[in-house]
Amino acid sequence: MLEEVKEVIEKDIRPLLEMEGGSIELESVDDGGVVKVRLTGACAGCPMSQFTLVNFVEATLKDKVPAVKEVVAVDDAKARFEKLLKR
Repeated sequence: MLEEVKEVIEKDIRPLLEMEGGSIELESVDDGGVVKVRLTGACAGCPMSQFTLVNFVEATLKDKVPAVKEVVAVDDAKARFEKLLKR
């Protein structure tokens, strides 16, 4: 399932997010069908990120990879804050 999820993210999800200045990183896929992703770029911290996660990322993955049951965003606020401080 991991390879299927990677392929869908690369071919169907990431290109559309990049058109809006965002991106996505795959963190993990567990045996129960839970996919953990990190929204990056313009998607990180965007007020619409939860909508994008559920209605685009999760819907696309569930459609293309039926074993996917849920998509969860992993957000490391501390890492984002430290990155901002380095600017």
